[in-house]
Formats: sequence, structure tokens, C-alpha cells
Amino acid sequence: MRKQVDSSHDADALAALDMAGAPEPPPIAQMPRLARSGRGATTNPPVRFDSQAASPFDDGWETLTSEFGELPKLATTLTKDSTRSAISWNSSPDIGFDRALNAYRGCEHGCIYCYARPTHAYLGYSPGLDFETKLIFKPEIADLLEKELRKPGYTARTLALGSNTDPYQPVERTLKLTRAVLEVLDRYNHPVSIVTKSAGVLRDLDILSHMAKRNLARVYISVTTLDARLARLMEPRAATPARRLHTVAELTRAGVPVGVLAAPMIPGLNDAELEKIVEAGARAGARHGGYILLRLPHELRQMFEDWLHTHFPDRARHVLNLIRETRAGNLNDARFGHRFSGQGVYADLLLRRFGRAARQWGLDEARSDLDCSQFAVPASAASPATAQMSLF
Repeated sequence: MRKQVDSSHDADALAALDMAGAPEPPPIAQMPRLARSGRGATTNPPVRFDSQAASPFDDGWETLTSEFGELPKLATTLTKDSTRSAISWNSSPDIGFDRALNAYRGCEHGCIYCYARPTHAYLGYSPGLDFETKLIFKPEIADLLEKELRKPGYTARTLALGSNTDPYQPVERTLKLTRAVLEVLDRYNHPVSIVTKSAGVLRDLDILSHMAKRNLARVYISVTTLDARLARLMEPRAATPARRLHTVAELTRAGVPVGVLAAPMIPGLNDAELEKIVEAGARAGARHGGYILLRLPHELRQMFEDWLHTHFPDRARHVLNLIRETRAGNLNDARFGHRFSGQGVYADLLLRRFGRAARQWGLDEARSDLDCSQFAVPASAASPATAQMSLF
């Protein structure tokens, strides 16, 4: 029987009635994780520049679970980039080059930690699964580069390939845009530095070895872990750690100077391997070494946290706390001079550990600059006026 309440609206009686008869509110619907085989991200966050964003909704019949319960594999789609320039310029004091070239936007390697993911939002795509499945490519990249190299007053400096996305990601096997770029640089005697975590760079060994003989080429291989299982989770479509070390050895054998990058180092996840990575790289023939602390700009903070809770729920909290120790209590620090190395006791220890390992394995030698003095526009590509002047 319902309890009667008089007209005085006794507060205690009303509270008791509410507690006794009011149903509990339904739980807030949570978007199921979108983890799929062969893909790194477990989410697809909205584009931060969009004025509207979709929110998960469940009507009480577990429709979200049924809709996302069995997810099909995501295919990679390619879209042509209409950009009319090849070289991108930067003035960052943290980076040792002022120009770079990226034939692709987005990267099929799917590395969950990739600091380039948030740049996909500028294209109207999510930094999550979109970044590794919706790729933008520049089919005319080699021709555009050649036009820029022929501009009057152009001064050669080392051109970086792989500063944003990997120049040897799987799609390069068929599009061959990176090879076309190298062919141009080879003809113009233009120095190039490559960063990749793919064994695909060996396909272009003929060009790279030819350029290396003239001190025009250098390659860095990123080795994040020696644990194949961890690598598959962090960077699902990149070469295995063993293949990357084999790539270091083959490049060295061909006379191409190689460096190994233990990057990124993630506190509590792969940083215990730092010394072993340096040793393995040196034994394979690397001449130089480096490391970078994990960076988590913009959407990457929440994406990486979701990934941790999906694959390493037992240590997610510990890893995140260690990252905060290196970032002044935050998950990211974008300040120049801090973003690559961090700060605090943990970050300082990582720096000392790398320094000691690099000295022990001979990877701390001063790096010589590539030769920029050989740059010249080929006579076949020069304008009539330029070609005429070359006679003098």
C-alpha cells in the first residue's frame, strides 16, 4: 500500500517515498571498444574541429553491443592529395632539419603511440582508426619535388623522409612514391635522411647505396621493442623487430650509414628494453643511436589510455602515472626543449641510461653531416637559361 503523505509535504516522508519507489536510472551507454585484428587504435574519436559529434546511445536492448559485437576487418582506402607542393618547412629548435617530405598522410602501420595521428583531424578525419585506414597520397610528389629543386635560389639541405608518416608503409609497395622521390634526389645529388620501421627500405638499396657512396644518404631504423608480441600490439602492420634488425645489417653491408632509434620509450611498458635495443642495433651494424620519450598530443592522450586499458588493464594505471612523472603531472608537454625528453627524476634516469648504453656500444660518435655541396640541377632538367649559364 502506498504511504499517505499529508498536505504539509513532510520532507522526510517524501524522501522515504522516493527511495522506496523510484527506479534506478539506467547506466550511461558506453561505446564498445573498436579493437580489430591488424589495426592499432581501439577507438575512432571525433574530429576536434567539428562543431558536432556523435554520442553512443543504447535504447535498453543492448543495441550498441550487438552492432559492434562482431566487427569486420577495415580495408584501407586511398584518396589523392591535390597539394601543389612537395617540401614542408619547419623552424622547430627540437628538430635537426628544416625541410621534410611526406608522400602519405595517415599511416597503415597503425602505431598507437604515433604523434602524427592528431594531424589527420586537419583533413576532416579521426586520428583513430581513420588515421590508419583512410590514407591520402600525393601521386605527383616526385614531379612537384623536382619543380621545387629547380627554383632559382634553392639551397640544398638534408631532406627528411618519414618525419610525419612512414615513407615505407605497406601501400608504398604498389604506389612506389618514395622510390620516385629518391630517384629525383639521386639525379640532383641532394642529401636525404630516412626514418622508417619497415624492411621495405631494402627495395631501394640500389639507389641508397649509390647515394651513400657520395655521402648523400642516411637511414634510421626505429626499433621500439624486441618483443614480437608487444610490437604486434603497438604497431600491428610494421615489420617485426627481427626484420628491422636484419634491415640494419643489410643496409650496413651495402655501405649505407644506419642509426637505430629506440623510440618512443614508454615508461613501464617498453623502457626496460632500452639497453637491449641499443646493443642489438649496434651488433647489427648501426653507427648512431637515439631515443624519444612518448608524446601524447591532443586526442592521442585518451586514445593511448583506452588502448592501455584494452591490452594491459593490469598495468595501465601504473604506466599512466609514470608518464605523468615525466610530464610535470600531465600526459603531455608540448614545450620546446621538453617534449622529446621529458623532465623529472624518471626522465633524467632514462637519459643517463641511454647515454651509458650508447657509449658502451659505440653509438655516441659525433654524426657527420651529409654533403650538400654536390647539389646541382641536371642539364636535362634545367631551363634553357640555366643550361646556357652552366657553360660558364
